Amino acid sequence: MPIHPTAIISPKAELGRNVSVGAYSIIGDEVILHDDNQVASHCVIEGPAEFGKGNIFFPFVSAGQAPHDLKYRGEKSLLRVGERNTFREFSTYHRGTEPGGGITAIGSDNLFMAQCHVAHDCVIGNHVIFANSAGLAGHVIVEDHATLGAYSGVHQFCRIGKYAFIGASSVVVKDALPYARSVGNHAKCYGQNTIGLQRQGFSKDEIRRISHAFKLLLASRLNTTQALEVIKQELSGFAEIEYLIQFIESSQRGVTK
Repeated sequence: MPIHPTAIISPKAELGRNVSVGAYSIIGDEVILHDDNQVASHCVIEGPAEFGKGNIFFPFVSAGQAPHDLKYRGEKSLLRVGERNTFREFSTYHRGTEPGGGITAIGSDNLFMAQCHVAHDCVIGNHVIFANSAGLAGHVIVEDHATLGAYSGVHQFCRIGKYAFIGASSVVVKDALPYARSVGNHAKCYGQNTIGLQRQGFSKDEIRRISHAFKLLLASRLNTTQALEVIKQELSGFAEIEYLIQFIESSQRGVTK
């Protein structure tokens, strides 16, 4: 394994095959790096933390540190990460807390650009993009294929739905609807993200149904409950619509409209 002589590797860490660690990086106790992880110079990875295969850490990444939470009293908690994620410079990823289940979980094939922050007890899916300095407070859920613009911030306990697009410098204080463009401070929803859905392979019929659902939610004179009833009557049975309905009905903070 190409380990730079200035790197510090705890004897309590576990490194798989073809793991590289650059100059002055620190791999702490109870860190597990599975095969093919690449850690550049000046990174600090503390444990307990586990990383699947093929992740790439650029310089000055900090992962697995204790959470920014005044309720944290040193209890054992975990950062668990999937495969093939890219963590760019100066980004930070914290372990969970006991009230939040003790785990911060990140899926696979995600891109975190420079200076991003993922706080304690967050759950992030797969194929998510965080642009520069996007940040999550604690207990946030970001679902698959979502995109967060540069300098955007998400309030604790919010959810970002699948295929959602959060515009740059936005402040999200309620659940951000899937398939949609949410922008501003505080963020407002501006309908379906048509171009993004096309790029993700959605069919014309799927986009048409999603567009109709958003017209009922955002542009009609119906309140959310009434709009959902009409959506169920006119569009139920389609997977993308059933997911949208479930997302709204299960919201604890309300949804961005």
